[in-house]
Amino acid sequence: MKTPQIKLTGLLVGLLTLSASPVLALTPAEAAERVAADDATVTFLEHLCDDHGGRLSGSAANEAAMVDLEEALRDIGLEPIRETFAMPGWVRAEDTLSMLSPVAREMRAIGLSYLEPTGPLNGPVVDLGNGDEEAFKQPIPAGAIGLFGPSSRGRAGDVGRRAMEHDMAGLMFINREGGGQLLARTGGFHGDPLPMPIFSITQEEGFWMRRLIARDVPVEVGLHTRSFNKPIELSNLRVRIPGRSAETVMVGGHFDSWDNGQGAVDNGLGIAQLLAVARVLHGAELERTVEIVWYNGEEQGLWGSRYAIESGMDAANPPVIMLNLDMVGVPIAINAMGHDDLLPVLERWNQERGEHALELGVQNKAWMASDHTPYQVHGVRVLTFNAPIPRESVRYYHDFADTFDKLTPELIKDSSAIIASLVVELANADDLPTGVVPPEQVEQMLKDAKLEERLKGSGLWKF
Repeated sequence: MKTPQIKLTGLLVGLLTLSASPVLALTPAEAAERVAADDATVTFLEHLCDDHGGRLSGSAANEAAMVDLEEALRDIGLEPIRETFAMPGWVRAEDTLSMLSPVAREMRAIGLSYLEPTGPLNGPVVDLGNGDEEAFKQPIPAGAIGLFGPSSRGRAGDVGRRAMEHDMAGLMFINREGGGQLLARTGGFHGDPLPMPIFSITQEEGFWMRRLIARDVPVEVGLHTRSFNKPIELSNLRVRIPGRSAETVMVGGHFDSWDNGQGAVDNGLGIAQLLAVARVLHGAELERTVEIVWYNGEEQGLWGSRYAIESGMDAANPPVIMLNLDMVGVPIAINAMGHDDLLPVLERWNQERGEHALELGVQNKAWMASDHTPYQVHGVRVLTFNAPIPRESVRYYHDFADTFDKLTPELIKDSSAIIASLVVELANADDLPTGVVPPEQVEQMLKDAKLEERLKGSGLWKF
């Protein structure tokens, strides 16, 4: 009896070899047309999600899914390269959170990564509002368990630090979406074990406790965590499409996901888009070399892209640009991410699309916290798209319902077509800026975008 992994490859051999024949002098429009007509990556993503589920870093599912991707790339004539690195890993076990009074019930909750085995322990619940410093001026008994969010100005790390100063025993973060949803998330970018348990809980139970506390009704919860931290090794996956010059256009997106769903929207979509780009570029004549990278360990702290930039980047030939694909729906704009010198290239590309031009054109606002960030702070020009995914699908990211059925074939193919068009333009444009941005300019750009504090808190500020 065949395993799901073998069945995946067997089903796609015919489809994945359709574009294996060499293609010369590919234009952006031709690339878009070919990707839009190709169903192979849609089928690949469906099977990847259904056969393996979530791809938590270090899990058997993550490794099995990567093997499938390697085989799909080999089927079209590419030879993927694994880049293995170490990162602070984390294993989810049975973590429980229960309301003890005034109602006894097990709560719907999920622990943040890097929490350690704790308990069992009980404690009174204290409402910390948004989790800012003002909220901690109230009387807080030792051993209390804090409730904060959902529109929290304070991040889990900041709230956790304040909670430790008050001898609290744990924290509960109210999810920002209703309907019983849980937002899986990392406990920090540093990979250090959390000093106390932190849970993501549903709006419904969070608001319930908040209403009780507002009426001076004591609320008590109990928790028991069994998840644990351990160092792991895992891999990024890279393919290289050679061009006439060694100048490199980098196109990447993260491969890992959280484990409570299938990781389809976040970021199975990006996995499929990168595969679509690889399929259409293989055999094409390009001026610049294109490297396509599936990064691992993004969800728990951008570990794969940090490794790639810090250990794998050729200092003598850094990428001229990095395009990041993380939850990219059908684009409505391209974002120059604060790099003014990219605007002429991007505006020309969009204008040449004619009736298919992106409706919001070219934007220019830097943001952080995905795999472009390590490149960004090291002076590599980065690009992202403004490409919203329909709300009825995107609301489920990081949750149980982030499954393949939240995507449509049209969304996958249409988004991939626009991405492929841009990559061909970047690979061939004779006026694309080259070289890294000087550190002082990068520092000022990030300060202007008000990213300094967040980058420092994440340990990614290098100036």
